[in-house]
Amino acid sequence: MSKPSAPRREADTEAKAVLRSVRISPRKLDLVAATIRGKKAATAVNELTFSKKRIARDVKKALNSAIANAENNHNLDVDRLVVAEASVGKGLVMKRFQTRGRGRAAGIVKPFAHLTIVVRERAEAEDK
Repeated sequence: MSKPSAPRREADTEAKAVLRSVRISPRKLDLVAATIRGKKAATAVNELTFSKKRIARDVKKALNSAIANAENNHNLDVDRLVVAEASVGKGLVMKRFQTRGRGRAAGIVKPFAHLTIVVRERAEAEDK
């Protein structure tokens, strides 16, 4: 006998993709995530394709995953999808050190971040 499954947290018109433990600081990742918030899914994919930021490739993969989840798992219309949320959170931090002169050491932090993308299908009335 197993536990009953947890109810779905997103609305019926939403789909989500989570990218965990990306080796970049949350602050830098949030700059790229801010460029796609609130935009149509197709426009956001286009923007990420031609972005010069290194992390844009990983964000694009996560966005494409959210779009695929919406289409395959929740039967949503891909042409009416909008990036409802693109939230960034802190992950773990690897701490390293670099040797300096006179026997001293300097700390180095290598942060990780988490990215959550939620796409939502717009209603018919909002399209017009």
